[in-house]
Amino acid sequence: MNNSLKKNNSQEFPEGMVPLGTSVFQFNCHPGVSCFTHCCRKLELFLYPYDIIRLKKRLGIDSESFLTSHVLVSQAVNPNFPTVQLKMLDNEEKTCPFLGRSGCTVYEDRPSACRTYPLERAVARTFTRGRPDEYYFMTHHLYCKGHAETRVWTVKQWLKDQQIQYFNLMNDLWAEMDTLFAGNPWQGEGDAGPRQQMAFMVCYNLDRFRQYVNEHNLLQEFDLDKASRRHIEQDDEALLRFGFDWLKFTLAGISTLKVKGPGQQ
Repeated sequence: MNNSLKKNNSQEFPEGMVPLGTSVFQFNCHPGVSCFTHCCRKLELFLYPYDIIRLKKRLGIDSESFLTSHVLVSQAVNPNFPTVQLKMLDNEEKTCPFLGRSGCTVYEDRPSACRTYPLERAVARTFTRGRPDEYYFMTHHLYCKGHAETRVWTVKQWLKDQQIQYFNLMNDLWAEMDTLFAGNPWQGEGDAGPRQQMAFMVCYNLDRFRQYVNEHNLLQEFDLDKASRRHIEQDDEALLRFGFDWLKFTLAGISTLKVKGPGQQ
């Protein structure tokens, strides 16, 4: 999970949370541990926009179909924007829909939270080299026997092994949007008003947003070179990045995009 963290100059963290820093930890998960796949049951798994891109591509479906089949929308941490969770199966154990007999069936495209476990990530509102400072904390669930395994990791080694870095980059972009939405930029429209529905579409229903972009010639309104336009038209991640910039521009008047001047094609 990616948590927003307020960090002051004394580097104080919430009680009980001790960042790992450069220290090592023991963990390994494999079919030989007695609790294998136990963590894939009865859980609240939050999904971020990039998670949905990876999963819907893996399943070979569009984002609308993914939302309909695999998502629960609720009001959780952000009071001014819905939260998206993975819908568990309607069986006794409430298992993950992607859990097979041998384990995860979408492992290469599993969500951020699954990749990060057994760590939790927190992002501070301070920046180093243009990126927010991040901290990792160890989680402990009594059922998890992976902590008793002897394999040793540093945080850096774990992030590389689980291929988390790009997920974190995309999730940091999403965190900026979540912060914007928390400020209630809907101009009195309230929940599920036109602006909030538009923002939800951009973040989570990317295939419908692509259709909206094409129908309204949205890319032609802004000063984008041909290579950038082509990339946005063809690549989901580029489209999501453009969508985030467009929402900042539209909802908050932030100069993330430049409107074409008179006479520009």
